[in-house]
Amino acid sequence: MFIAALDHDEAPYRWGAAEALGRMRDERAVEPLIKRLHDDDWRVRLKAAWSLGQIGDPRALPHLRRLMKDRSEAVADMAGEAVRGIQTRMLRKRKED
Repeated sequence: MFIAALDHDEAPYRWGAAEALGRMRDERAVEPLIKRLHDDDWRVRLKAAWSLGQIGDPRALPHLRRLMKDRSEAVADMAGEAVRGIQTRMLRKRKED
């Protein structure tokens, strides 16, 4: 339901769905959220970046790194936070292994 809402015509539905998916930390949402990093609405890009950071899947890293140059400072900052969070989790996992 939330993954389908990422393609809704109205931006508030898309960013709301992106936020919900991040709270659920559903790895099935990674690819659809990556697509939303290119949304016209900065709020959707921001929530997609936040959600990818919450999910923590390394597949998102190259996309988030590109987003760190977004025209919206808030989006660029969130992308940076998401990258740092994913990298931190990766390092912790390596130490545990």
